[in-house]
Formats: sequence, C-alpha cells, structure tokens
Amino acid sequence: MNTRRYRVTVNGRVQGVGFRPFVYRLASEAQLTGWVNNNSEGVCIEVEGEQSSLTQFLTRLREETPPLAQIVHFHQQEMATQAEPEFCIHDSERGERANTLIPPDAATCVDCLGELFDPANRRFHYPFTNCTNCGPRFTIVAGIPYDRPLTSMACFPLCAECRSEYDDPGDRRFHAQPNACAKCGPQIRLCDGAGKQWPDPLAKLVEMLAAGAVAAVRGLGGFHLVVDAKNQKAVKALRARKGREEKPFALMAPDLDAVRRFCRVDAEEGRLLQEPCHPIVLLDALPKHGLAASIAPASTRLGFMLPYTPLHHLLLRDNFDALVMTSGNLSEEPVITSNEDALERLNGLADIFLLHNREILQPCDDSIVQRVAGQTQIIRRARGFVPLPIFLTQPLPEPILACGGQFKNVFALSRGAEVFSSQHIGDMDQVATFQFFKRSIDHFMQVLEVSPMLAVCDRHPRYIASAWARGQSGLPVFEVYHHHAHLASVMAENGVDQPCIGIILDGSGYGPGDAIWGGEVLVGGLADFERFAWLQPMMLPGSAMAIRQPWRLALAALFLAFGPDAEQMDLPFMADLQPQDRTLIFRLMEKDLNCPSTSSAGRLFDAASALLGLCTHTSYEAQAAMYLEAAVDPAETGSYPVDPDPSSGPLDTVTLIRALVDDIGAGLPQGVIASRFHRSLAALFVGAARAARQQSQINTVALSGGVFQNRTFTTLLIQALRRSAFDVLTHTKVPCNDGGLALGQIAIADAWLRMGRTPESR
Repeated sequence: MNTRRYRVTVNGRVQGVGFRPFVYRLASEAQLTGWVNNNSEGVCIEVEGEQSSLTQFLTRLREETPPLAQIVHFHQQEMATQAEPEFCIHDSERGERANTLIPPDAATCVDCLGELFDPANRRFHYPFTNCTNCGPRFTIVAGIPYDRPLTSMACFPLCAECRSEYDDPGDRRFHAQPNACAKCGPQIRLCDGAGKQWPDPLAKLVEMLAAGAVAAVRGLGGFHLVVDAKNQKAVKALRARKGREEKPFALMAPDLDAVRRFCRVDAEEGRLLQEPCHPIVLLDALPKHGLAASIAPASTRLGFMLPYTPLHHLLLRDNFDALVMTSGNLSEEPVITSNEDALERLNGLADIFLLHNREILQPCDDSIVQRVAGQTQIIRRARGFVPLPIFLTQPLPEPILACGGQFKNVFALSRGAEVFSSQHIGDMDQVATFQFFKRSIDHFMQVLEVSPMLAVCDRHPRYIASAWARGQSGLPVFEVYHHHAHLASVMAENGVDQPCIGIILDGSGYGPGDAIWGGEVLVGGLADFERFAWLQPMMLPGSAMAIRQPWRLALAALFLAFGPDAEQMDLPFMADLQPQDRTLIFRLMEKDLNCPSTSSAGRLFDAASALLGLCTHTSYEAQAAMYLEAAVDPAETGSYPVDPDPSSGPLDTVTLIRALVDDIGAGLPQGVIASRFHRSLAALFVGAARAARQQSQINTVALSGGVFQNRTFTTLLIQALRRSAFDVLTHTKVPCNDGGLALGQIAIADAWLRMGRTPESR
C-alpha cells in the first residue's frame, strides 16, 4: 500500500462557514483517516490514506468549498503516518496569534428558508433560524476562534435536539455557532413605549404596520424604523418624526419579483440583490411605481434590498409588497443596537417596538451598492462585507491603524497583507459617532488580535479622528493629505504600485497650504504625488453655509465667470432669493470676507444644480448634485466648448459656466443643460489626463472621490478615457467616497516605512 499522511493548513474565511464538516465529509468519502480542527491560524487538517485518495481529497478541498468559505492560503506538508482508525473533528484550540478571517453576516439560505415556512418543521416560523451557510457572524462575535462561547449566543444553552445537530458532522448545523430553536434560542416580543406587550408579536406588528404605524424593529446589526412603503401618511409621519425632510428611504421587498414591480432590474442587479450580503441596491424606478411619493422625492432611483433574516421574511411574505427599512437612529448618529436605548431614544419616534434578546456586539448598518459603467460600486461597505479584508500585494512589516476621515468615517487595521476596513462609522462631528469609532477600534483589535505599531491619519488640523490619533500616547503617527489617500486607495485595491494619473473629485479635502481641494488631477503613486491640474478655484460665500445653501454657490459661479457684473444678472433661480441676501453675498465676495476658495468638483455640481433652479437649499449631503444628475436628458449628446488640450494648472470652468448661463437665458430645457454640463466636465478632465500623459508618459488613470458616485458623469468619463486608450482604475472593493480613505492611508504609510521614513512620535 502507498499510504501517506499530510498536514494541511487552510487560512481565509474558513471558520463559521461549515468548513470542518465539509472536510469531514470529503475525508469520509475518500476513506481517509486523521482529524481536522480550528485554531487561530485557520483550519488545520491531518489526513492519511492511499495517495490516489489523498490527491482526490486535496483537489476537492480547493474546488468544492462551502458557499460562504474563501481559501486565501493553502499549505501542505508530508508527515509520518500514524495509522488512526477513523477521521474525526477535534475541538478548537488557541494559538499564539490570530491569522484567520471572521466571516461576515450572511442572508438566510434556501434550506433554512424552506424550514421557516414548513409547518411540519420544528423551526416553523422561528425568526432566528440559521445554519453554517447563513445567519449572524460579525455582529455577534467577541473573539476568535469563532466558537459559541465567544459569541452573544453563549447565554443560550442548546436543547437536546439542537445539540444533536451541533455535534453531528453530517448535519448542516454542525458547529453552527448561532444554532438555536424556539425551545432554547432567542425570542422576540412586541411592546409600546409604555411597556404594553402583545401575545402574538409578528401578527400584531403586521396589523399595526398595515394601519399606518411606525415600528422600531431590532434586527441583525441594529434597529430599523419600518413603515408600509405604500402608505403615504405613514411615510410622511416617519419623515416628520425623524427630521429627515427629503433624503430617500431604503426599502425592502419580499422577493426579486416584487422589486421588479417597482424598478428596472437587469441580470447583474438581480444577482447583487440575491448575493449572501443582500445589500441595498440602487435601481432605476419605474415611472409609475405605486409607492408613497415621499419615499424618494425628486429622485429617479430607489434603494431596495431583499429580506436577509428569517424575521424579515416572516414580516414581509404574504403581508407587504414593500416596507421602508431605514436606519433606527436619531439624525446622523450611529444605528441603535440595544433594547434599552431604543425604548429610551426612539420613544415618540416609533409607535411600537419589536425587540429580541440576542445581543448585538457590533453595530453594522446595511451596505449600499450600485452598478456603474459595467462594474459594481460599493457606496457604503458594512453588513455582509465587513470584516472581509482587502489583500495587498505584499505583507506589511508591522500592523498599522488608519483613522480615515471626518465624514463617512471608516477606519482600518492591517495584519500582514490583509487590510480590515471597519463597517461604516459615520460623520465624526457627532459625539455618539466618535464613541462608536473608539469602541469599534477596540473591538477590531480584540477580535483580530492586532495591536498597531503606528497610526496614520488625515493631515487636516481639525478632523476628530486625526486629533484622536495624535493624542494616543506612545503611538507614532503619519499624516497624509486627503486626496493622496484617495489616489492610494484605488491603487491599493487594484494591486498597482506604479505611478498613476489620479483624477480625484469630491466635495472637499485638506491640501497643502491650507487649501480646500476637490477637483484635482494628480500624478504620483503611493509614496508621493504632484498636483498637475485642478478646477479653477471658486469662492465659498459663508464657508460651510454655502454647502447647505447651493444658491450661494450659484452666485459664486456667476461671480467667477462674469465678475461684479454678475450682480445685475437676472436668472430664474434668483426670483426666490431675498434682495438683501443676494447683495450681502456679492459684497462678501468683492471684499473676500469669509469666502474661502475651493477647487471642489462637488461644489461645482452644486452650483450648476442651483443655477438651473433644481436645488437651492439642501437637507442632506449631495442632494443638489443628485438632483442635477436626475434631471439629465439621456437623449442629449451636445456639450459646451472646453479646452481639449489644456496645460498644467487651473482648468477653465469659466467658459463652461458662461455657456451654461447662455443656455438658461435661451430657455433650453433643464435636462438638456444638465446633460451638456456632465459631458463638458468629463471632456475637461479627459483633456487634462491627456496633457498629464504627454508630460509624464504614464497611461494609467485612477479615479477616486465621492463625485464618482454620479453614474452619468462616471460613465461618460470612463468611456472617454478608454477611447483615448487609457488604462482606467476604479473602486470595486471599497467606496470611492471617504469610506475608502483608510485603505489609502495604510498603503501610503507602508510605502513610507519601506523608504525609511519615520513617523512622528507621540
């Protein structure tokens, strides 16, 4: 006999995903002996038998992984044979360091869904049904290895039937850590703010939602605020109570067919909706979708997701075509996770509360994605994606903590060649968000068993995350310019370390000399960069006030293009302005008082939107730009004259603004003008990229910044760049907005360390 024995170490997403029973099944079918267990390195296997059977086993091990598994590293070595009688599964063990991946939360699988609605099954209508292929992971884990004692399920002892499933290697629930049933697992209850409870929680909740109630529902990573999406009165009540005037609400439909009754859904968008992460997917709404008009005012798109927990399925199936499912929080604060906080802080906002007693150890909001130019773009990377890492091309010599930015904050920790980006933290100007930021860093360090040797942050002198990093005693700090981090982020996720031309477009970021950047063409790489070209700077009358009142930006654009004569102009949007306000803004600009200048592309979009009268006041971020994109007439192919071969330095936006104003004066439709603006701005940046290529001999263009969430502009720019024979890098793994900054910060810090640069000691 040609008997051999191998030790196999498998690292990656291999814990909590049914990998050990999968190995057990393969070994048993091949009549091999040995054992398998979890440890801090991942999964360790020792397997013995005939060489032909071993070869077959090793091949299937790589090619037939469980649905949620991902093998990152695979190492095998031959050992001395031991002649064991059988193959078995050993208990998990701890090692000196962690090197495994925690799985993200996964939507309810087909098998569990079948059991949920089978009256003969013991889990019929049990809202916490799960198995090794689905259910909570990241949101309930306290440490690794991923075993029940280190999760929030530790307080629910398994009943005899669940224990039998948990211990049976042939069962789908073998070592499914959240395994439970109605006898031994978490339970739900329905109450109002005064403590009144109902005996049949789900039935009563359905009844009250149908009658127009606002419900707070505790889910996987926090609370949702829920109303019937067809009930205009209920949706308006939710807006009024939450203080959310116009920002679109997220929606949940029972299945893909239901989503298609409200939106256009192509094959790829349908696949995204049904991925295990079940993100919110931004879709084109049908003209007469039949949902409440106030769900997404003035927007042509709707954000839909499918049910991702058994509770969602029970709530929606046969009851509602769609429900509003918006984050259960106060304005711009982190999502609320505990029953106590919800009852205290959402009381008066919600009429009723559906609660449960499985603790949420890590808040995690819903992820948001969209399709742009044939690729999937992540707008908010959270549930279903976190804590999956982004892999760098080579290991980092020491662990780094990147603190991200001020808005849409996401921090990141590196471990070897892996970068673990946090879930969406939010805007750091809220005290609650800052506390969430600090708690989440501690949690990541604990579950990843990583202690950073240095930190990296944005150079902005007043960013809260940066101030926190600078205040950490004994932790050296690198400081990175905002737009360099954007460039490095898209390079790092694409595995590119050679210099690129970066087109970095966003709302604002701190640049050299205290400048406010946002419409930049950079040339450089991970270690350094140069500013090649930028949008002609425009004033921000009233500073931050101009962001909330885009009519100020419209006047600034006119002042840039026409000088003091702009005060005498008469455009339709001006009819709603108070004469004294208009006069004040022009006096401020003439005297350059509280009017910082910016090269921001985001502010230029806002100005164009206000000039067209589409949005002169905003109630949420990027509202003006979103209205401008929504107005675009896709049949219009014209554009304004822009310099096709600009040189380095400021890019001419005066010509663009003047042409836009001429079209407004000529009475052209808003859709035509909006389309010409998008096309012209794209042409301006393509010309700048060609000029940068001619000077630098670099042919790769990297696109990053929040402006690239604009599908129309991004598609036009990418198509034009490719027609000019550029290689184009875009974001598909982290957001193009500030949610991707932390990855770029780590890539820059690593490049600086390799150059021998020393961070500042604290």
